[in-house]
Amino acid sequence: MLGNYLADHLKGYFEGEDLFSLVDRLQGEVFREIDDRRTIKVRIGNSGYFAKIHRGVGWVEIMKNLLQGRLPVLGARNEWLALRALRNAGVRSMTPVLFCERGLNPATRKSAILTESLEPKVTLEDFAPGEPVFKRQLVTEVASMASKMHRAGVNHRDFYLCHFLMDAGPAKHPEEATEQDKRPVLHLIDLHRAQIRQNVPRRWVVKDLGGLLFSAFEKDLTRRDLLRFVRTYSERPLREALVKDARIWDDVVERAIKLWFQDHDSLPSDVTRLLNR
Repeated sequence: MLGNYLADHLKGYFEGEDLFSLVDRLQGEVFREIDDRRTIKVRIGNSGYFAKIHRGVGWVEIMKNLLQGRLPVLGARNEWLALRALRNAGVRSMTPVLFCERGLNPATRKSAILTESLEPKVTLEDFAPGEPVFKRQLVTEVASMASKMHRAGVNHRDFYLCHFLMDAGPAKHPEEATEQDKRPVLHLIDLHRAQIRQNVPRRWVVKDLGGLLFSAFEKDLTRRDLLRFVRTYSERPLREALVKDARIWDDVVERAIKLWFQDHDSLPSDVTRLLNR
């Protein structure tokens, strides 16, 4: 069992009884609520936070996931461990300020995590980069974050552009912004389904990267963008990466296409040209 964690600046707000019970009674803007999990945005003092509260999934849900070949999400532990691993790997994500877990039975275990609110931000799913230089910087940054995440033994399982948040603006006064200010600052979110191992298995690398490519099909990518991603992610010369990892990148493309055809009858013409299909 992991011990509870509470950041020092919040200790005055959570005193007197069981930590999970205190978090479970928080009220705020509801972002998601299902039988076993609730996600809300709350204000504590002068700051905003997101609370994810898990109340136990039950044995039926656990068995259903296992029979489908999936690992069930049993609580907030996944996200807590993944956030620590990403921080150690130098990947920007959410800042956790509270974690608690209660109970030994995996079906009824209760847990919660509280993270600082990231705002103002825009998701990469909703962002259309204008300048080619900025677009190249975005591709490089996303590839670098993906590489660091996988090398840290973390696979996301929901690795799409919508889970990358970018600072809404480089500065209040653009004319005063430096070149460093203008570079994209990204944060990776929604890690409650993440898996953490010593090394990420090949099939999970393909699933993560295939999902990412699928979510970028309508982002006006060029072949140079794809090659830039491969070179940055691989951390090796492009020619070497294309030769030694050719099977992996072929599988990533196949995964992205498979995801697209779940909801579409044909690939967009620009994607067909992009992938030479």
